[in-house]
Amino acid sequence: MVIALEIGLLYAVMALGVYLTYRVLDFPDLTVDGSFTTGAATCAILIVNGVPVPIAVVAAVIAGMIAGAITGLLHVWGNINPLLAGILTQIALYSINLRIMGNKANLPLLRNETLFSPLREAGLLGTWWSIGMFTVFVALVGAIVYWFLGTGYGVAIRATGDNEMMARSQGINTGRTKIVGLMLSNGMVALCGSMVAQYQGFSDISMGIGLIVAGLASVIVGQAIFGMTAVWQAVTAAALGSIIYRGVIQAALSAGLNPNDMKLISAVLVVLALVLPQWGVFKRLRMRRRRMLEARAA
Repeated sequence: MVIALEIGLLYAVMALGVYLTYRVLDFPDLTVDGSFTTGAATCAILIVNGVPVPIAVVAAVIAGMIAGAITGLLHVWGNINPLLAGILTQIALYSINLRIMGNKANLPLLRNETLFSPLREAGLLGTWWSIGMFTVFVALVGAIVYWFLGTGYGVAIRATGDNEMMARSQGINTGRTKIVGLMLSNGMVALCGSMVAQYQGFSDISMGIGLIVAGLASVIVGQAIFGMTAVWQAVTAAALGSIIYRGVIQAALSAGLNPNDMKLISAVLVVLALVLPQWGVFKRLRMRRRRMLEARAA
């Protein structure tokens, strides 16, 4: 249970990145599968070569932002369909990630100092102490996202996602906002990749395959349950959705399901999260919770 919470909190950063493109920018970005591994590979190779961990993490974020910028430029300047732009970048990143890791499919970090080494040496990983630390980290990232979306440029990105033609008529450079939004999103995804690589002790070329499904599942499940009336609510729901998603996966595996079926479970979970709200299931739950809160306030 604790391990599932730890992993869910780590991947919550990735879910927040997917939220920026999928919900805010209304851009179906498939770069995530590649930029996640880019962040992990960049961080891992730098740590192995003796670069300080904070610098390695920052470099991973920058690498992810570059990947997002490439997708944005392909779409804006090349006038390529968003889905195809993301797929092209994702495919190219597979070879690039291999080059980053020195043409190795797997790069171990077990003998190197990482962000989690002090926690692991102190025996705090897998305990409620680590859960608390991870929660503070995710809350900080979520607060930054919420703050940014409230700034002038953040509002411009939201306007681009809501109505691109209207945003353009108001003088907003929608091409630039798309590129910036994609850079921020993939930077967060790469940050998550760097953290996961350090947490599990290795970077692998296939660790990002199918990750977009997990990101979408986290965002959709979280917002289906908790709603998305306000920005802070949507940001919180995306983070909580990651925890719920990982909890469901862990419960499914504990129930004896084959680990090879995890992608199928993820797909079914996304389908249910998309279909059930149309049947009014989660809507009734949210209305009931709202009435309870109003009754308590009264």
